[in-house]
Amino acid sequence: MDALTRLIQMAHLQAGLDLRCRFSGVYQIPHERAPEGISPFHLVLAGSCRIETNSAVLHARAGDFILFPRGGAHVVRDDDAAGEPGTLRTRHDGLLPQRRIGKGPVDVDLLCGHFEHVPGPGDLLFKALPDPLHVSLMSASEPLQAIVDMMRGEAETRRPGALAIVTALSQTLFAMALRHFSERAEGEAGILALLADARLGASGHAVLSRPGEDWTIDALAKLAAMSRATYARRFRAISGMTVFEFVTRARMAKACDLLLYTRRSVGDIGASLGYQSEAAFGKAFRQHVGELAGQYRRSHGRIDHASASRSRSGAA
Repeated sequence: MDALTRLIQMAHLQAGLDLRCRFSGVYQIPHERAPEGISPFHLVLAGSCRIETNSAVLHARAGDFILFPRGGAHVVRDDDAAGEPGTLRTRHDGLLPQRRIGKGPVDVDLLCGHFEHVPGPGDLLFKALPDPLHVSLMSASEPLQAIVDMMRGEAETRRPGALAIVTALSQTLFAMALRHFSERAEGEAGILALLADARLGASGHAVLSRPGEDWTIDALAKLAAMSRATYARRFRAISGMTVFEFVTRARMAKACDLLLYTRRSVGDIGASLGYQSEAAFGKAFRQHVGELAGQYRRSHGRIDHASASRSRSGAA
């Protein structure tokens, strides 16, 4: 399994579509910060608008995908249209609730939704992404453009099953947008940049695949065919974290996943991730996650029958 797929699967991602927004004239729509584990997104089906955050102004055009991995507050507004703000009207278009401002030709057509991910396992991916993540898909590969076109077509025709199709395509769009971003994220520090790096990628994949192994800088540098010092320096420059921090994050993400989706004991999970004692694992978990492992399992637990079966059979 490739590392990006592993990260997405570990997040236990669920896509949801909320609204379709068709605006013209003057408008300004604020979005409050989303709760933990909720990452809102906007897909521009047609037209253009501005999306403002506390630190940036994004010019979003047809085919753009804008994701707020950590749920950042933002405002969707017009491209400096003149006049008084229009009245917001809401109705259901047969597929989704539709917000409409203005009359006549639409200046921007937005598909608005969110991704829900499990706090803990999903943090390894979502906390490593820029907030917001802005990917222009119309200048991307043909498959990405085809997904956007299909989502637009299903939203327009509203045939039976359209909502299920568009929701499923949202997950596909997310994975392909991350792939597109990681391949072109020059100068961006983070896990995706690390995994896409020609020299460091193999070592990053190895840690994610086997987080419980006794990883040292020397061992990982050997995988990258680099000296210890050069590897550590390049690793930090590309990923934005030290080797130790990355290994710990990978272990804690896996620990959270096992706590939520298996019945394995805390001590067994800690041992499988390379900790010499349950106390050592518990201390590391509390420092990284902010609560005891048992508390985390009780407060976030969402074990299913399939994972319980895997746990009883001894699978990780």
